[in-house]
Amino acid sequence: LETGAGFPFAINNGTGWIVVASELDREAVDFYSFGVEAQDQGTPPMASTASVSVTVLDVNDNSPEFTQREYGARLNEDAAVGSSVLTVSAVDRDANSVITYQISSGNTRNRFSITSQSGGGLISLALPLDYKLERQYLLTIAASDGTRQDTAQVVVNVTDANTHRPVFQSSHYTVNVNEDRPVGTTVVVISATDEDMGENARITYLMEDSIPQFRIAADTGAVTTQMELDYEDQVSYTLAITARDNGIPQKSDTTYLEILVSDVNDNAPQFLRHSYQGSVYEDVPAFTSVLQVSATDRDSGLNGRVFYTFQGGDDGDGDFIVESTSGIVRTLRRLDRENVPLYSLRAFAVDKGVPARRTPVEIQVTVLDVNDNPPVFERDEFDIFVEENSPIGLVVARITATDPDEGTNAQIMYQIVEGNIPEVFQLDIFSGELTALADLDYETKAEYVMVVQATSAPLVSRATVHVRLRDANDNSPQLKNFEILFNNYITNRSGSFPGGVIGRIPAHDPDVSDRLTFAFEQGNELNLLLLDPRSGELRLSPALDNNRPLEAVMRVSVSDGVHSASAQCTLRVTVITDEMLSNSITLRLADMSQELFLSPLLGRFLDGVAAVLGTPRHHVVLFNIQPDTDVGPRRILNVSLSALLPEPSSSSSSSSSSRFFSSEELQERLYLNRSLLAAAAAQRVLPFDDNVCLREPCENYLRCVAVLQFDSSAPFLASDTVLFRPIRPVPGLRCRCPPGFTGDYCETEIDLCYSSPCGERGRCRSREGGYTCECHQDYTGE
Repeated sequence: LETGAGFPFAINNGTGWIVVASELDREAVDFYSFGVEAQDQGTPPMASTASVSVTVLDVNDNSPEFTQREYGARLNEDAAVGSSVLTVSAVDRDANSVITYQISSGNTRNRFSITSQSGGGLISLALPLDYKLERQYLLTIAASDGTRQDTAQVVVNVTDANTHRPVFQSSHYTVNVNEDRPVGTTVVVISATDEDMGENARITYLMEDSIPQFRIAADTGAVTTQMELDYEDQVSYTLAITARDNGIPQKSDTTYLEILVSDVNDNAPQFLRHSYQGSVYEDVPAFTSVLQVSATDRDSGLNGRVFYTFQGGDDGDGDFIVESTSGIVRTLRRLDRENVPLYSLRAFAVDKGVPARRTPVEIQVTVLDVNDNPPVFERDEFDIFVEENSPIGLVVARITATDPDEGTNAQIMYQIVEGNIPEVFQLDIFSGELTALADLDYETKAEYVMVVQATSAPLVSRATVHVRLRDANDNSPQLKNFEILFNNYITNRSGSFPGGVIGRIPAHDPDVSDRLTFAFEQGNELNLLLLDPRSGELRLSPALDNNRPLEAVMRVSVSDGVHSASAQCTLRVTVITDEMLSNSITLRLADMSQELFLSPLLGRFLDGVAAVLGTPRHHVVLFNIQPDTDVGPRRILNVSLSALLPEPSSSSSSSSSSRFFSSEELQERLYLNRSLLAAAAAQRVLPFDDNVCLREPCENYLRCVAVLQFDSSAPFLASDTVLFRPIRPVPGLRCRCPPGFTGDYCETEIDLCYSSPCGERGRCRSREGGYTCECHQDYTGE
């Protein structure tokens, strides 16, 4: 229905088949839409319509076509590999056509490649170009859809690039030029080569840094001088020279030119001073150096090497010489100041150039008098006596020396060189007055020994100064409360009572010159203690030689004539009996000395023992303290004591068989409670070691029996606050033969049955170490 002219489809009226009536071209019309009607032959005829859509499918009936038949491009020979040259483009009217590109001819040495990109063919540089080998490429490019193809021509013209830089033959050049060469002298011609052509190979030379002494010709590379050269100002120059071509972009190379300036002898030696002055003592030996002249020559080598001479000058009539190399002026003989006090010399500095150049200089030498006498003290040692507590700043002495020289040679300076540390005294440097700078205390230091020095430079003398302080009575005597603990051992032996000096009152006066006097103020009306009023020595009155305990409190005073002090003296007499000693033990205290134990630990120890035993403190009797001498360097103190049992209450019906704790009970209680005792008494108790038989001293199977004795002849022990009379236990032993043996070595056996120990009703039979009783018939028992 409604088809126009040239409609490419027809329909069979009878069958309804739609057929192609004319050639289809998808590229012209790719889609048709039309209506179809079906009508019957009835009357009236009936009809119906339908819509038909026809899509024309593509076939590869079109070849790709380039948009241009020819392409042209210019490419510099130094283009980088991978650079894009140009893009060719072809069009294929077929649908879904994929066009590929390739270089079919003209790609000499495979310099180019082509890739499909965004529907076109991108030609890129595959290998480096060389203008000298190929200057033009005629490439044939084919575009193909797989079946059909088209071609186009691409002309690539290669242009020359500035591919080579100028090159110097060396990276460093060295030339020499004399310093006296005139301005404009050509020093050297520097050249470089460039393998490019034309402007790319035309080279221009220039200096990177502006050095005013030189210039370089831009076209030839000739380096010439622009100013006079002076070796003494600068011995070398380093020029950075660049060769630059005229290509685009420009390329260059740089080399370094070192110009060494050669010296010529154009400078005379120059002294460092216009003139020289020196002095020398008249007693110096020959060849003593006086001074040194020094000259420099700005030239180098032999031209600048300088030596010195008096030749042609004045050497003081031969009294002086000058060392040619060092310039040291020395005396040639002994001088006499009284004859020539001043010399005016003339020396020369001469170089070794050709011809030699020389320069004179004036030298003045003053001859000095010598200081040949040292200062002399009046004596080698000074004894100075100073009262202690003298005021600070007091001049305690004036110590001087004399010098027989005159003028400045006789000037003397004083100083303390030894013994004044810390600084207690000061010696005036000019007058020699010795001044006290600190309080002088005899009790701190009684004597100061110093060494003083008198200097008349360079000569010195020394003397020893003894500053001895005179003691003043500026301190009071010191006296603490003290106790006299007298353990009176009652024995049958006579002479055990101490009749001599038992000690002295523990007074101390820091003033060593003081003479102390002692006296009882009160409490000693019965003269129980006998006191020497000058020495403070104490003796016990014979009236104390009895078996009665005693405690007496007295007041003792001590005086130095100006000051006095008093303290309480307590006399305690404890009666020591054999029963007390036989029930005693000896404790071993670690890290303890007699003095420390007596003052101040004695009271704490007694309190601790009483607390452990549960008995009053006055029931604890301590009768000996003694260092243990069998333990080497360890400090162990043996303390011997006994203790009374606590008194029973009145309601108790039982009574103790002994008033004292037994030794075994004391050992057990004190050792088991040693930690409590240590806490209370601040002393550590060690295990017991009082059985001498533990060491098995008896030989030949002898039986050891311990025997304990006591010695009351030991002197009183003294500490700051206690005088203590010890009763020393003397451990002993006896060696006894076992039963049945006798003799010095128990070598003789005894017939123990000799005395009929078994009686009439038994029979005695001897055996080793004893006997056995055999009972008669009808009898039994031991």
